[in-house]
Amino acid sequence: MLVLGIESSCDETGVALVDVQGAAVPRLLSHALHSQIAMHQAYGGVVPELASRDHIRRVLPLAQSVLAESGHDLGEVDVVAYTRGPGLAGALLVGAGVACALGAALERPVLGVHHLEGHLLSPFLSADPPEFPFVALLVSGGHTQLMEVDGVGHYKVLGETIDDAAGEAFDKSAKLLGLPYPGGPWLAKLSESGSETAFKLPRPLLHSGDLDFSFAGLKTAVLTQVRKLGDELEANKSDLAASTQAAIVEVLLKKSLAALDRTGLKRLVVAGGVGANKRLREQLNAACAKRGVRVHYPELHLCTDNGAMIAMAGAMRVQAGLEQPQSRYAFDVKPRWPLDALPVAA
Repeated sequence: MLVLGIESSCDETGVALVDVQGAAVPRLLSHALHSQIAMHQAYGGVVPELASRDHIRRVLPLAQSVLAESGHDLGEVDVVAYTRGPGLAGALLVGAGVACALGAALERPVLGVHHLEGHLLSPFLSADPPEFPFVALLVSGGHTQLMEVDGVGHYKVLGETIDDAAGEAFDKSAKLLGLPYPGGPWLAKLSESGSETAFKLPRPLLHSGDLDFSFAGLKTAVLTQVRKLGDELEANKSDLAASTQAAIVEVLLKKSLAALDRTGLKRLVVAGGVGANKRLREQLNAACAKRGVRVHYPELHLCTDNGAMIAMAGAMRVQAGLEQPQSRYAFDVKPRWPLDALPVAA
């Protein structure tokens, strides 16, 4: 079974083709991705209307590229999967509309996929895929969650953000430092030449006794330091960046270790854009190695939004018997869609 996946939830247009082979993990045949970063940089953030219009321009050429690279024809596609939510409403509608139009034209079923489940299952695309069960640290955009994952559809939320997520803390702090959009990677790069102990910044909820996250206070603390530094900010920018990154990473690290202790599991999966952060990976790898815990990540180029994770998640849900693709082509999207609202395994 060939599953074509389309991702258009925000500022990346992604298309991919996976092959479902019996009980084995679906195999990625090809994928293509277009990032809108250059277009949105002038505005300091994503402009939803511009994002939607660019998805319209990109999605079909990307699909043609993916099919050509895979050696398969459009007529061979068995299921068209697309991101149904969460995300920007207009952007989601582009992917959903194209997917359902393709399904109708080909007389093939379609399947709406949860964006966060795509990230959660994206490490199965790596050369070292995980095995169930595991603890998952999901750090994607406005979402930071810890989950106990026993299988596809077997998800238990252990903790989640109550305000700003880790990705937002990176991006908003970077903006306060005057760094370009998207700020997270720029802040991480600048941190390499700074001191992590130069500024004493808070670690919100680090000792709360639960597994929830809160990064709004950290962002406020960075703002306070920026104002205190005034004209001296430029000379101290790398130190403040490094101190900010250290605070975020420490919270993610300690909460992840606490989740492993609480569940007794010996496998950790890290997924989402922040999962590409070099310092986070270094500290997680070191701490987990001491505890005999295996850590799994998506490949670096699959940490951000992409069509491969949507095709993979759709294929894995079909394999697990949780979803049956529908041959109904009226569609809707869910800009706000909690992960725990998904159909679950019995």
